[in-house]
Amino acid sequence: MPNALKIYYFSGTGNAKNVARWISEVAKEHRLSTCITDITSVPGRKPTAHAADDIVGFCAPTHGFNFPPVMMHFLLRIPRAKSEAFIVNTRAGLKMGKWFVPGLSGMAQYFYALVLKLKGYEITGMQSIDLPSNWISLHPGVKEKVADSLFLRCEKKSKQFAYKIFSGKKSLRALYDIVQDILITPISILYYFIGRYVFAKSFYADASCNNCNICMNTCPINAIKLVNKRPFWTHRCESCMHCMNSCPKRSIQTAHGYVIAILILISSVFLVRLRPYLLDVFNLKKSGLVFKSLDLVLQAIVTFTVFIITYYLFHFLLRIPVIRNIIYISSLTKYKFWRRYKIRNK
Repeated sequence: MPNALKIYYFSGTGNAKNVARWISEVAKEHRLSTCITDITSVPGRKPTAHAADDIVGFCAPTHGFNFPPVMMHFLLRIPRAKSEAFIVNTRAGLKMGKWFVPGLSGMAQYFYALVLKLKGYEITGMQSIDLPSNWISLHPGVKEKVADSLFLRCEKKSKQFAYKIFSGKKSLRALYDIVQDILITPISILYYFIGRYVFAKSFYADASCNNCNICMNTCPINAIKLVNKRPFWTHRCESCMHCMNSCPKRSIQTAHGYVIAILILISSVFLVRLRPYLLDVFNLKKSGLVFKSLDLVLQAIVTFTVFIITYYLFHFLLRIPVIRNIIYISSLTKYKFWRRYKIRNK
């Protein structure tokens, strides 16, 4: 019988952390020694070995229908063991009227369950928890009343999952969504190679920023630095939304207009000119698998390069009043109706 529970989590706004806490509460009822670890606090993010009588859990949000890269890389470094293991991903839960609407997981469960299985772990739990979405770059934060109802429902669901696995049973409910999750797997791959860099280079601090440095000092992975005395988001950003949702001045914004403009520039200029060159140089057919693979790599390289370069220019242009006002107007997060997500520690 297992004697100890070890949960590794990554959390930007507290959702995954809360799930880890709820599960640990049930573990204590079962008299298990419990240890909850934020993976960003692990030296070198290199996990230690586990005993055969450990239950090891991994809990993280879903970013682009996958685990955040920081959790992905942590999981891939897990040492081999004969321990039991479970995976929990928090998804973008919503509520429409009286109906709770679940999110989507994509690769967030299956790939890592396979990795753990190949490393000798016995998978006893796979569960998705639909806590409120905090990706306010894409949509306003949910209303507080809705968030509270989602939290109550998800706490109950998390504990039901924990009671089952700590009673020696398996709970693999995430497998129920396998069809739709496999269908959206290509999106998760695109997000890993392209999308996450676009998000990382869409944040900026507006004129209300008072240089308190809270965003920089509390960033879970130290992805924010000062450039010209202003916060600057590096490519390491996980888009966990911690900075945007914890800024006391609501100074951190998403530059929607800038992102759309650069994506149009990439698709209409760079890729239009580079694709014919790719066909000629490698003598490829446009419908061939090799061309499609190279085209995906090309898109990733061009998108990453253009956003890295133009973000420095964007950061500089914020000094010019006319351009700064245009950027503000085209940033949806700047408007009061675009609610922030209230970080909860329950």
